[in-house]
Amino acid sequence: MKIAVIYGGTRENGNTEQLAELALRGLDVERIKLKDYKVEVIEDLRHSESGFYDRGDDYNALIDRMVACDILVFATPIYWYGMSGLMKNFIDRWSQTLRDAERPHFREQMKNKTGYVIAVGGNKPLIKGLPLVLQFQHIFEFFGATYGGYILGEGHHPGAVLEDREALRKAELLNAELREKTV
Repeated sequence: MKIAVIYGGTRENGNTEQLAELALRGLDVERIKLKDYKVEVIEDLRHSESGFYDRGDDYNALIDRMVACDILVFATPIYWYGMSGLMKNFIDRWSQTLRDAERPHFREQMKNKTGYVIAVGGNKPLIKGLPLVLQFQHIFEFFGATYGGYILGEGHHPGAVLEDREALRKAELLNAELREKTV
């Protein structure tokens, strides 16, 4: 089973990335850092005659990399009780992919995935991160994908998540779970 981690943070080696890397330690992982690519915002053309069109950005290449994997880990900082703008923008574009004649099996491909969420916030993330968790649950449910679970960590400043013992323990457990699935 192939694993992809989609990073929605903008800080290199930020708290979210550090926690996700602990969960993925020692595994062969396709790393997609959204900050390193150009992904245009969605232009909602669902109801227009012409429909969606290729925006000339990196989005389609990223989707191809993602759908080639069986396990998807979405790693994002918690911003205003939800995912980062980079992550939201990427997922919003899935509406376009659902209607893309070049990718007619996107929904079926996503149905066969298992998705996990790793998110870090600075102010009561175990409570304030729950809307983000619920949003991802709904996204996975929409596609019929398996929801594997989530880890919420706390980090007020760079590196602080490494002091969150519970998040570190959950990262170890997820690492063991993913190792079993990829053997």
